[in-house]
Amino acid sequence: MNKIQQWDLRVCRVCLLHPYNRPQARISRVISRTGDGPLYAVLAALLWWQGEAQREVVQVALLAFAAELPLYLLLKNALRRQRPVGLPVFITPSDRYSLPSGHTAAAFLMATVLAASFPLWAPLLFLWAILVGASRLLLGVHYLSDLVAGALLGGGCALWALNWSQG
Repeated sequence: MNKIQQWDLRVCRVCLLHPYNRPQARISRVISRTGDGPLYAVLAALLWWQGEAQREVVQVALLAFAAELPLYLLLKNALRRQRPVGLPVFITPSDRYSLPSGHTAAAFLMATVLAASFPLWAPLLFLWAILVGASRLLLGVHYLSDLVAGALLGGGCALWALNWSQG
């Protein structure tokens, strides 16, 4: 086990092996659900009907997701990192592998795209993205490095799409 894996396991143990892990999991489940795909579709529909400027936000988000999803699937299936084992798990993950965190990638993608158009909301958007990522760790389905990789993937794809759309 390398140093990153040891550190990841240590963080998971601190976050999951304590007497308050069940109440923590209930809150984390709610936060995690705010990062589910169907909510992004609802948000996109609401923005689309707000006018041309918001339609551009939706188009940038779609472009970013079009780049992020294949990269996410490629990384997930190439790296095949197993999810945390021997620790409490509070939800059933949608797939087998943990790296990168798809919820975290999507949350940071959305936070980055929305923050570019609504800068006053940027602190709350990024706080939400961090909480979505943290919820995945606190539910026992990801290591911290999975979250960092997801944040970099989602944020990077969003920045690329924003740059491309302005170019």
